Amino acid sequence: MRTKEDVINQGPCVVVAGGGTAGHIEPALALADAVRRARPDARVVALGTPRGLEGKIVPARGYQLEMIPPVPMPRKPTMDLLKLPLNVRRAIKQTRAVLDRVGADVVVGFGGYVALPAYLAARGRLPIVVHEANARTGMANKVGARYAARVAAAVPDSGLPNAEVIGIPLRQSITDLDRQALRDEARRFFRLHPHAPTLLVFGGSQGAVSINNAVAPLASEFARAGIGVLHAHGAKNTLAVQQIPGAPPYVPVPYLERMDLAYAAADAVLCRSGAMTVAEVSAVGLPAVYVPLPIGNGEQAFNCRPQVTAGGAIMIPDNELSPDKLREVLLPLLTNPRRLSAMGSAAQSTGHGSAADVLAKMVLDVVRK
Repeated sequence: MRTKEDVINQGPCVVVAGGGTAGHIEPALALADAVRRARPDARVVALGTPRGLEGKIVPARGYQLEMIPPVPMPRKPTMDLLKLPLNVRRAIKQTRAVLDRVGADVVVGFGGYVALPAYLAARGRLPIVVHEANARTGMANKVGARYAARVAAAVPDSGLPNAEVIGIPLRQSITDLDRQALRDEARRFFRLHPHAPTLLVFGGSQGAVSINNAVAPLASEFARAGIGVLHAHGAKNTLAVQQIPGAPPYVPVPYLERMDLAYAAADAVLCRSGAMTVAEVSAVGLPAVYVPLPIGNGEQAFNCRPQVTAGGAIMIPDNELSPDKLREVLLPLLTNPRRLSAMGSAAQSTGHGSAADVLAKMVLDVVRK
């Protein structure tokens, strides 16, 4: 373990544990960027497992990635549950070796099966900072919060005692996004109508079949109403839509590589309500129609509730999703510029664009102390 003088002279080593899904990885990397902005001499090391998305995302963003064994929590009584204590001990041992080798000064966890061994390996050895992105706290962060020097949460009432509500750390390309300035470029990039009100549809990196099936049949109605659509349907899904000559196009794409341009091109969004999605859509000030994914403990419905309450979003339960429901909600919304503007302002009022810098300061304060 390094001394205080080492940290001052050489810069701190911040270890982030947020692998598995993009919802865990992206806040960790947004924090990493903010730490480097605050302390250019800092080193940031990410922990991950071979089964997560971090193997592609983390190195591409320029950060060191160290692999550790995953410790998934079995949801049912199976043989995996009997193996859990041995798997945990093995993961803790290997994670401690990584923390020692990189000279870690603090561990920052974002939940998931990468965070649990990181918390247990750092316990009693290194300060821990926990960030909870969801409205309902997962098991790993409940454990980590017991030993943490500081605890942060995206929204109030996450279930973590004494959590400081700061929002979700977001990429600077999102928090600094000027949608109006990029609008023309974004419309050209996706070959959208330059002036028509435009709906952005997406369901996460894999798409959402129920959303696809509900919105695609409305293509001709959107066109006749003068509405354009940019629809990311997922690489494993296909989408056939009816185009009306001379009307604003309905543009289907498998995946959105440039979310900043997608947000800039849009006037409203139809999507799931994962914590990262809600944070980004709110930060850029887009009206939203959220269709929470009906799994887990219902956290997606809780994630978007502050935006709905503020008037910046509409929520449709997945079991009520249909072309008729979307016709009822979307057509009046997208053809009402005043309502779009009011909802966008309300959505942005619930956002936390500075969350990454706030969390970075929190982490660096812990290291200094």
